[in-house]
Amino acid sequence: MKFNTKTIHGGQKPDPAYGAVMPPIYQTSTYAQSTPGGHKGFEYSRSGNPTRSALENALASIENGNHGLAFGSGLAAIDAVIKLLEPGDEVVSTNDLYGGSYRLFNSIFKKFGITFHFVGMENAEAIEDYINENTKLIWVETPTNPMMNVIDIKATAAIAKKHKVLLAVDNTFATPYLQQPLDLGADIVMHSVTKYIGGHSDLVMGALVVNDKELADRLYFIQNASGAVCGPQDSFLALRGIKTLHVRMQRHCENGRAVAEYLASHPDIQDVYWPGFESHPNHAVAKSQMKDFGGMVSFTTKGNDYDKAISIVERLKVFTLAESLGGVESLAGHPASMTHASIPKEEREKTGVVDSLIRLSVGIEDQEDLINDLKQAIG
Repeated sequence: MKFNTKTIHGGQKPDPAYGAVMPPIYQTSTYAQSTPGGHKGFEYSRSGNPTRSALENALASIENGNHGLAFGSGLAAIDAVIKLLEPGDEVVSTNDLYGGSYRLFNSIFKKFGITFHFVGMENAEAIEDYINENTKLIWVETPTNPMMNVIDIKATAAIAKKHKVLLAVDNTFATPYLQQPLDLGADIVMHSVTKYIGGHSDLVMGALVVNDKELADRLYFIQNASGAVCGPQDSFLALRGIKTLHVRMQRHCENGRAVAEYLASHPDIQDVYWPGFESHPNHAVAKSQMKDFGGMVSFTTKGNDYDKAISIVERLKVFTLAESLGGVESLAGHPASMTHASIPKEEREKTGVVDSLIRLSVGIEDQEDLINDLKQAIG
């Protein structure tokens, strides 16, 4: 089954009760049992819910995985992965990553004796310098948030297998439409479903997809024990989002390209970060592991002018100044004061997240309206 068909039918079948084509919203906390332990597959909705199960099947299908798990947020999904580890274990992580991931690693799990190494992974060989007998996980985000760096998943997977450590890939920016990390050798794929998979800025959710049953069972145990689950209403909305993922991503990519090219030609813009440019340091890797280059674009103003950057985001009218990304509507953000504010300034700037950086989530509106909006905001 091809990807576009999988988004509609993958892992799905009519509901057995009445043949509903769309999985119903099972808004229930508990399920009747005929005898103690005798039930129809569900006993309590923290442990499992038919709507959530339908979503998890769909998520596994579009990532070419065997097991999907849906969580209350992307950070809850990451939290479950790190809970696979023990005090004394070490993690090699992308250094340019979502601020919430950095906060979870550095402010929460570091206190429990887990060591995190934040490494520039544009050259995968650099990872090996940080691997030792305590290393248990490599955490990759590609393209990265917000600098749009691209990491070679296949090369990183080879390193992970050589050293017998797990490889987890945050695939939020690319989505399964553009990139499928399990096929490239990853052990775990993570999504903030809030973003492109949900696609309509109306839910908060996370997901993990894996192939190995033992790993899936361990993650499920952690999820159930910790209670980090999503509800049936949000599961229903995410299922609906999956069904249009392919057509939305096509337009996100088209508009992302148009916006990136416009910004690159503007005399008041200094640097534009988008993996579709041939000048991008890892463009060849992006071209080999991604179907297209996505709708995320970051840029800085000429002279790294902070006041100019703030003026631009405040003057935008079609783009909305807001947290998050991946919805049908275009959003603009100022990472240093919004999504990445939890990362110390000195650490942010090492990876390029300077105070003049603006991140755009390019939606599916008319290209001309988006470019005209940028034109009037930049001045």
